[in-house]
Amino acid sequence: MTQVAAKMNAVGAANTPRIGVITFPGTLDDVDAARAIRCSGAQAVPLWHADADLAGVDAVVVPGGFSYGDYLRAGAIAAQAPIMHAVIDAARRGLPVLGICNGFQILCEAGLLPGALVRNAGLRFICRDQWLRVENTSSVWTSRFEPAAEILIPMKNAEGRYVAAESVLDELEGEGRVLFRYVGDGPAQGNPNGALRDIAGISSADGKIAGLMPHPEHAIDALTGPTDDGLGLFLSVQDWIGTATAATIAATAGTAATAGTAARGPTAGARG
Repeated sequence: MTQVAAKMNAVGAANTPRIGVITFPGTLDDVDAARAIRCSGAQAVPLWHADADLAGVDAVVVPGGFSYGDYLRAGAIAAQAPIMHAVIDAARRGLPVLGICNGFQILCEAGLLPGALVRNAGLRFICRDQWLRVENTSSVWTSRFEPAAEILIPMKNAEGRYVAAESVLDELEGEGRVLFRYVGDGPAQGNPNGALRDIAGISSADGKIAGLMPHPEHAIDALTGPTDDGLGLFLSVQDWIGTATAATIAATAGTAATAGTAARGPTAGARG
C-alpha cells in the first residue's frame, strides 16, 4: 500500500465529516439540522452563538428560526454574534457554509451573500410544501442533484421574499449562482412570496456558501415527508469534504516524499 493510500484509509476509517450547527437565541431548527446531518452520515457538532470557536468543523449550517426574535431585521443581530465573526473569517478561507431560512437571512446580513430577504408579498406567514427546481448542480451543496431536478421541500417564513438590485440579479443569473427556483402551477404552488425572478436559493461565486429559504432538513425521510429530497444538500457537501481531504492528504504525502528524496540525495552522492 502506498503512503498516500495508507493515510487516506486511516483518515477515512477514523473520521467522518464534522458539520457544525449554530444555535442562537430563538433558533428553532438546529435539532432538525443536526438530525439531517447525522442521517446523511456525518457528525453534527453543536456551535453556540456566544463562542468564537468553530471546533475544527469541515462545514457550517446556519439553521432556521427567529434569532433574537427578528428584532431590527430578520438576522441582523445574529450576524453580529461572535460565532458569525468566526464563520465569516472561515468562509473567506473556503469553509462551506449553508444558511437555511433565518440562516439565509443571517448570511445576507453578514455580507456573505448578496441581496436581502424582506416581507412576503401579501404580508402573510407561509407554511407549505414547495416545489423547487435545481438550477445549478456544480456548487458544493448541490452536486448530488440532477440538472433541472424538481424537488419538494417544506417552507415556512414571513420574510422570505428575495430581493436585490437588477445588476446583482443579472450577475447571479449570468454566473449560474441561482441554485434553486420556485416552480409549480396553480394557487398552491409557483412563487409563494414574490421573490424576484422566483429565486429560492443562491450561492457565492465559488459555490461554497449557499442560502435558501425552504427547509431541506425537514425533507430527509419519506415517512415523515414530504420527501427525502433535502438529503441531497447534506450529501453533496460531504462529497466535497471527502475530495478536499483526499487532495490535502495527497499533497502532504507528496511534499513529504519530495523532502525525503531531497534529503537522501546528498547521502547517495557522497557514497559515490
